[in-house]
Amino acid sequence: MVYFDVASSAPLHPVARQALQASLDEGWADPARLYREGRRARMLLDASREAAAEAVGCRPDELTFTPSGTHAVHSGIAGALAGRRRAGRHLVVSAVEHSSVLHAAAAHEAGGGTVTEVAVERSGAVAPEAYAAVLRGDTALACLQSANHEVGVVQPVAEVAEACRTAGVPLLVDAAQSLGWEAVAGDWSLLAASAHKWGGPAGVGLLAVRKGVRFASQGPADERESGRAAGFENIPGIVAAAASLRAVRAEAAREAARLRELVDRIRARVPQLVPDVEVVGDPVRRLPHLVTFSCLYVEGETLLHELDRAGFSVSSGSSCTSSTLTPSHVLRAMGVLSEGNVRVSLPMGAAEADVERFLEVLPGVVAGVREQLGAPGPGPLATPEGAGTLVVDALGRRCPIPVIELAKVIGDVPVGGTVRVLADDEAARLDIPAWCEMRGQEYVGEEPADRGAAYVVRRLS
Repeated sequence: MVYFDVASSAPLHPVARQALQASLDEGWADPARLYREGRRARMLLDASREAAAEAVGCRPDELTFTPSGTHAVHSGIAGALAGRRRAGRHLVVSAVEHSSVLHAAAAHEAGGGTVTEVAVERSGAVAPEAYAAVLRGDTALACLQSANHEVGVVQPVAEVAEACRTAGVPLLVDAAQSLGWEAVAGDWSLLAASAHKWGGPAGVGLLAVRKGVRFASQGPADERESGRAAGFENIPGIVAAAASLRAVRAEAAREAARLRELVDRIRARVPQLVPDVEVVGDPVRRLPHLVTFSCLYVEGETLLHELDRAGFSVSSGSSCTSSTLTPSHVLRAMGVLSEGNVRVSLPMGAAEADVERFLEVLPGVVAGVREQLGAPGPGPLATPEGAGTLVVDALGRRCPIPVIELAKVIGDVPVGGTVRVLADDEAARLDIPAWCEMRGQEYVGEEPADRGAAYVVRRLS
């Protein structure tokens, strides 16, 4: 098996494993105690904080270890909003933030606050001027990820941070995907990250809060970690997290160049090898190890299962791989195809031969899945509705069937004619316009229907 999903979680780094094993014997005592074992545990905790702070680019007394990256995000947002409650209750986030940020924003809104979501360009990046335009006098906090977890796009954090500084608004950066590669540039105010993203153990996160940022920890008071993370510190995990962060950063420059070349190869060759594929995300402003592409007429869940059978572990943002049956909020915000989505994120040390074998296997896997879906049983029929119009009834059919049926009948209407696709799968709202973009047809729009919606497409060629 070849593991190509480090954007979800990276394998434990060898340095982390060594540090974890050593600190299990040395770091088990209470670091708040004054006896020898407690002092030893305190030394390990302090040394880890200094190492992590150096990698983050902050002071050691600005950095708190948390039970997870999600905990860091939630406590960071809640503490910053509470600390600036006199300024207002307006929160700004980008439309492609990690779900932990969006869940915190939803909770803030449910509690009476207001939230503005900044749209992104088709590349997946926010425009700094668009972000600056939504900052207001009552904005208490702004959030922007350093790099996207699904498409790898690097956000203009430094420019947005400058706009926030000018407006007097603190900026929280979710740096989970990028911190293993480099420190986050710009005058950010708060930063959150998670150790399992860079090869540290799961269950360790970090939160940095710059001096001078108004911050009020929420929840019952606790003397641990400056009151920002309640409970006994997981010292072995913290030691392993800090050690692995230092180790991967030492390797980052060399590995970034090597992995970028491999990802460039995937980006270039997948569209050559597999027809009807859209490679998404900015080709330049991106993480070096991550690439995402979407395949027309493919069910994401089936595609992932077949790639798993072929020996490759990859991820997907397709709606049919999600328990909610809704497409990835990132792909939706970008306005790109979600069906048949594949995310490849290469681990440090990924072998060129494994990438080549993936490129050899992928075309046959996609072709096989498309063949399975090409005749999906008694499918919806296209029926005439006036001159030059067909109706495709795809109600009750999941992605990518509505798009497959649209593709089958588009040639049956004259140029200038229309096809109305009736569908109640949420993914159709994203995938039909994306199909039109890829195939050079006109997406007219969405109309109400008795069930679901009617998506109208005009044939241009």
